Amino acid sequence: MAFLRAFGAYLPSRVVTNEMLAARLGVEPDWIVSVSGIRERRYAGEQETVADMAVKAARDCLTRAGTDQSRIGLLIVASGSAERRFPGPAVTVAAGLGLAGVPALDLPMASAGSLFGMALADRLAGQYRDVLVVASEKMSTIVDQGSADRNVLILFGDGAGACLISEREGAASIVASSLHSDGAFANDLHLPFQGPLEMNGRSVIMQASRKIPRSIQETLAAAGRSVEDVEVFLMHQANQNLMDRVAQTLEAPAERFFSNISRYGNTSSASMLIAAAEWSQQAGFRPGMPVVFAAFGAGFSWGALLAAG
Repeated sequence: MAFLRAFGAYLPSRVVTNEMLAARLGVEPDWIVSVSGIRERRYAGEQETVADMAVKAARDCLTRAGTDQSRIGLLIVASGSAERRFPGPAVTVAAGLGLAGVPALDLPMASAGSLFGMALADRLAGQYRDVLVVASEKMSTIVDQGSADRNVLILFGDGAGACLISEREGAASIVASSLHSDGAFANDLHLPFQGPLEMNGRSVIMQASRKIPRSIQETLAAAGRSVEDVEVFLMHQANQNLMDRVAQTLEAPAERFFSNISRYGNTSSASMLIAAAEWSQQAGFRPGMPVVFAAFGAGFSWGALLAAG
């Protein structure tokens, strides 16, 4: 059994509002809100990299955990928007944190990367003791291409989140998780080496609204829990309408689904950990409190994880 010790986050300072995008795209700002729940998002600076943001989120996480990098035995970095094919950002993040000789693993996964990283860390903490999971995305450089579809461009922002998972005691224990992938839908959400991000929005919403609730129920069943037991759902902040659909399918109160998408947009794999960092500062775990993490992304890949205080 592994434990969640702390979360951390970093958001760039540049705020891009719906009004700024609407004028450029020829749409109304309220239309963006209606289809996504997003009112603004953050864009990184031109010279700010995926690794730069990851290092800042990691340091925030370590500060909140009251520890330093000397205890980290393994680093996992998730990103679907890294600037080069190889090496991935993990080794650069490790260098930025002073983790010489510490294994650094890349998860080149969009949207679901942080969840998969947490599940892997749960299984590897017994060997590496403290595992730092970081997810960082600079989606603005991907969607801010002249050929990007407006339905894609309005969604994404930049940022990074982090989570420290330890074999030692923490704020909550990881109880169960479930992970899935289905490559039959790979072309419905993909980013080629040359060209814009392409998304079949109808397929993504339809599959996500089915698969996320099933994985949550599967994870809860493995732990002998029910939806009614869960006090907070921390999901990948993909689209407010999708989160509302998941709540309706599970017959869970919408207010139990933490949401910050209106302020940060969809930050892909970073979003769930950014949400967790913000939630942990506002409320956080209480003894015996069940919390569900869930994500869905390109691949398609999806899953859920249950933690309890």
